[in-house]
Amino acid sequence: MPTDNLDTSEKYSAPALSKGLDILELLATQSAGMKKSDIAKSLKRSVSEIFRMLAVLVERNYVSVDVASEHYSLTLKLFEISHRHPPIKRLTKVASDVMADLAISLNQSIHLSILYGNNILVISQNDPPGNNVTSVRLGARIPVTQTGSGAVLIHQLSSQKRDDICDQIDTATQEQIKVFKEAVIQVQNFGYCVSPSMVIAGVQNISVPVFDYSGKVIAALTIPFIQRLITNNDPDLNTAANAMLLAGEQVSNFLGANAALSI
Repeated sequence: MPTDNLDTSEKYSAPALSKGLDILELLATQSAGMKKSDIAKSLKRSVSEIFRMLAVLVERNYVSVDVASEHYSLTLKLFEISHRHPPIKRLTKVASDVMADLAISLNQSIHLSILYGNNILVISQNDPPGNNVTSVRLGARIPVTQTGSGAVLIHQLSSQKRDDICDQIDTATQEQIKVFKEAVIQVQNFGYCVSPSMVIAGVQNISVPVFDYSGKVIAALTIPFIQRLITNNDPDLNTAANAMLLAGEQVSNFLGANAALSI
């Protein structure tokens, strides 16, 4: 029977694969994990449909199960796989030494993030040697409107596309949108932004872009800058911002951004 006129979803239907992916996507939203019956209910499937999928996912170490609570949770395997992906692997490798040096010289934590849908995804993170730090968890996903990193990552988009992204984030408040848009303007005018944290009072996020060989922003370097009461001659905010600008340029150049500028 000819299949040329069939819908793509019909031509390439793989129900078992779809069920497995549905489970992974669901568990990615549940930090405490879920029972088998709750997974089936959420996906509108029978427990028997879900059982085999879960067994395979556990066997392949994509999902773990707590025997006591009977809760299924994602392992870090997907995160590990994503870091084997050549572009991300190269990006984190290139940025690692620069980030480590910055964390020490500025006595601040620093993280590297990429755009992931309407969120930022933290793919690398370094803490300073001091005892008092404010850092973002590796693998964290945060709405772009809550971060200086988000402003950096989408500042090249048209105003309409930026507005569309903001409109899709239901949790964004008017104050967050205001601060976010001001941060975008800073990046466009100065190449970086310093904006108040929308999560922790007193923290100033310093964010700079990382560009690829084509001049497209592909990542953001960010310091959640804290002012310690006992400074030990820690660099001030302006010094940290200038150091971040240089670091962003350095990582970008390693990725070939300077070649694009010379054409």
